Amino acid sequence: MPTDSGSRTQPVVADAEARRRIREDLETTFFVEAAAGTGKTSALVSRIVSLLRCGAGSLDRIAAVTFTEKAAGEMKLRLRAEIEAAREAPDASDAERERLEVALSQLELARIGTIHAFCGDLLHERPVEAGVDPLFEVAPTEEAEGLLERAFERWFQEVLAEPPEGVRRVLRRRVRAFDRAGPRELLRGAVASLQDHRDFPAPWRREPFDRNAEIDAVMEELAAVGELADQAERADDWLARNLKEIQHFCRETALRESVRDRDHDGLEAELREFGRSARTHWHWRGFAKRRYAPGLERADVILRRDDVKARLDALLEESDADLAALLREELRPVVDDYDAEKRAAGRLDFLDLLLRARDLVRDDAGVRADLQQRFRHFFVDEFQDTDPLQAELLVLLAADDPAESDWRRVTPIPGKLFLVGDPKQSIYRFRRADVEIYEDAKRLLLERGAEVVHLTTSFRSLPSLQQAVNASFEPLMRPDAEGGTQARYVALQPWRAEAEGRPGVVALPVPRPYGDYGKIVNWKIDESLPDAVGAFVDWLVEESGWTIEASDGSGARERIRARHVCLLFRRFKSFGRDVTRPYVRALEARRVPHVLVGGRSFHEREEVQALRNALTAIEWPDDELAVYATLRGPFFALGDDALLAWRLAVRSPEAAPGTLGRLNAMRRLDDEALEGLGVPEREVQDALAILRDLHLRRNHRPIAETLSDLLAAVRAHAGVAIWPTGEQALANCLRVIDLARRFERRGAASFRAFVDHLEREAERGEAQDAPVVEEGTEGVRIMTVHKAKGLEFPVVILVDPT
Repeated sequence: MPTDSGSRTQPVVADAEARRRIREDLETTFFVEAAAGTGKTSALVSRIVSLLRCGAGSLDRIAAVTFTEKAAGEMKLRLRAEIEAAREAPDASDAERERLEVALSQLELARIGTIHAFCGDLLHERPVEAGVDPLFEVAPTEEAEGLLERAFERWFQEVLAEPPEGVRRVLRRRVRAFDRAGPRELLRGAVASLQDHRDFPAPWRREPFDRNAEIDAVMEELAAVGELADQAERADDWLARNLKEIQHFCRETALRESVRDRDHDGLEAELREFGRSARTHWHWRGFAKRRYAPGLERADVILRRDDVKARLDALLEESDADLAALLREELRPVVDDYDAEKRAAGRLDFLDLLLRARDLVRDDAGVRADLQQRFRHFFVDEFQDTDPLQAELLVLLAADDPAESDWRRVTPIPGKLFLVGDPKQSIYRFRRADVEIYEDAKRLLLERGAEVVHLTTSFRSLPSLQQAVNASFEPLMRPDAEGGTQARYVALQPWRAEAEGRPGVVALPVPRPYGDYGKIVNWKIDESLPDAVGAFVDWLVEESGWTIEASDGSGARERIRARHVCLLFRRFKSFGRDVTRPYVRALEARRVPHVLVGGRSFHEREEVQALRNALTAIEWPDDELAVYATLRGPFFALGDDALLAWRLAVRSPEAAPGTLGRLNAMRRLDDEALEGLGVPEREVQDALAILRDLHLRRNHRPIAETLSDLLAAVRAHAGVAIWPTGEQALANCLRVIDLARRFERRGAASFRAFVDHLEREAERGEAQDAPVVEEGTEGVRIMTVHKAKGLEFPVVILVDPT
C-alpha cells in the first residue's frame, strides 16, 4: 500500500475548528481523539506554545508524558522549533518574545519524558515518604527477570518436596509440543503475570466446586456417547470416527483404572488435552442425509455428542477458575521473595515506579498538595496506552481539591489536563493498557467538565488509502453499550493529493490459493503468498521506477528503496512456527536486503546457532558432533572433503582399513604428522587449534573475551557482513557477546554455565533479535503491528493474511 503522495495541494483542513480550540481555549480540559497521521503531537505542542506565549504556563511547571523516550526526544525538538518560530513571528509582542526566550532557556529542565521517568523523579525527590531506598536504581528488564527467576527457582525447588494442590495439578499437565511449555514454564508464566498485577493484592474468590464429582460425571457421559460408535451403519462414517476416538479414550482410562484408583489430577490434565486437541475432530458430523443407525437419527447423535462436549468445556473452565484461585495464594511467596530481592539490591522495576508513585500521591496529602501546586499543566500523549496506575496518578495530580484522594471523585482544574489518544490504537493490553480503562477515564472526565474533540484530517496517507480504510472499518467499529470495549470509528478526512502515475492501494493476488478439491485453503495461501510478496518487493525496488517524497522535507523525489518498505505481520510466531521465515527466504532468494525488527527467532538464526555450536565445541572439545557442526558451519566453512581428508590423515597406522581418526580439538599431532598434511588438512588442523586454545583459556578470562576472540579468529566481522542479512547477523553475534557480559554481571559460575544458559534460552525460544534499525539502515523492515506502532513507511504490505 503506497502511502506517499507526489504533492500537497489541498490546503483546506476539515477539522480546523478543533485545532483552533486546542490552540486557544486554554481554560478547558480537552480529551483529544486523533487517528494516526492526524498531527496530534503537533496539536499538543501548539497548545504548550500558546500557554508559554500568553504567560498562562511555564516549562518548569509543565509535565508532558510520552509513551517512549524516543517520542519524548522528538517532542522536545519539535517544541524548541515551535518556540523559536513563535518568537520570530511578526505578530508576537515584546512581552511574548520575552516569555518565549525564558522558555527556551528552561527547555532542558522541562519534565518531558515517559511516565516511568516522571515517577522515578518523584520517588528520588521524596524517598522517605515513599518508603524507598534514596539511592535506588531502576532494574533493566533483564535484571528484573533474573531476580524473579532466582526467587521462582528457590520456591520451585522447595515446593517440589510437597506440592500443594494447585501446583500438584499443574505438574500433571503435559508439555505442549508447539511451544514446548511444560509445567515449570506454566508456573513461571503464572508468576510473571501475578507480579505484573501485584497492585491488586486482594485474594481471589474461590467458588464452591466439587472437581472430582464433576470429572466422574463427565467421564460417565463421555463413555455413554462413545459406545454409540459401535452402532453406526457404516464404518467410514466421519461422525462414527469421532465417537470412536471418544470411546478409545474412555476405554483406555477404564483399563488403567482397573489396576489402580482413579487419579483425578492426572485425569483432569488428560481431559484438558483431549477436549482441546484439534486431532479429536469434535466438529465432524458425517453426511447429513444419511441415517446414523437403525432407530438412531444422526441429528440426535450429534446433539448428544455436542452436549457432552459443552459439559466437558464447562468442566475445564470451572477447573481453570478453581486452579487460578489456588495458584494465586500458592505463588504469592515468589512475588514476596522477588520484592525482597529488589530491596536487597536497591532496585525498583518499572511497575514499582508506578505503584510507589501512585501510593505516594494518593496516601500522603502533603506530598499530593505540593505536587498539585508545583505542576500547573499536564500533557499526556498516547493516553490509550495508559494503565490503571498511570491514569489514577495523573488525574489525582490535576485535582482541584487537594484533600480528595479517590481519583474517581476528582474534578480536574479546568485546562490543567490535556489528554491525546486514539482508542483504535489500544493494542498494548499485554502491558496492562486496555481500551476499557481508556473509555472509563474518558467517561469520568466528561462528567466533570472535560470536552472531547476529534482530529480527523490525516496528513500521512493518500485519499484512496483513507477511503479503503474508512469503507472497511466504519461499518464494523461501532461502540458497544455502556461499559463496552469497542471504540467508535471516526472517519479519516483527506488532505494530500492522490499520487500520479501509480495506485495508492494494490491488491496483490495470491498465485496458488486452491487446494486439491478446487477450494481456497489457508495452507496454500501460506505456501504461495511469500514468494509473490518477495517478487513484488523486488519489482518495486528494482523495476517500478516509482518515486516518493524525500524524508528531509525538501520536496525532492527519490526512488523507492528497500528501507522504504515494511512487511507488517500480526505476529511472528504461530503455534511455535516462525511465520516470517518464508517471507525472509523469498527476499533472500532475490538478494533484497531486509531487517527483522523485534523478531523472536534470535536463537533460530544461522549465526546464533553457529555460535552456540562453537561454544559447545569449546567447552567439550571431544564432542565430535559439536566440533563437526562448528567446523562445517558458517564461521569456519570447511567442506566435508577437507574434514574427511584430515580424519584419514590422522588415523592410527595400526587402524583397520576404512577407520577414521577422531575429530577431537584436543588432539595434538607430532611434527612428522603435521608435515604430512596437505593444504585442506592443515586448514582443519588450524581450526581445531583455535578451538583448543579457546578451551584452555575459557575459565581464566571473561566469557565475552572468549567470544570476541573466536569471532576475530574466523574474521566473522568481515565475513558475516557480506551475507544477504549481514547487518542483522553481525548485530546478533554482538548481542551474544552482550548476553555473556550481562550473564557474568549476574554472578556467572563458569563458561559451561553460560553455554547451558544459552541452550535453555534456545529451548524457550523467546529472545528477540538484536535491534539494528537506524534511519539509514538499508533493508525491508519486517515488523509486527505492535513494533510498527507510531512509525510510518512509504510502502506497507500486509502479509500472513490467514
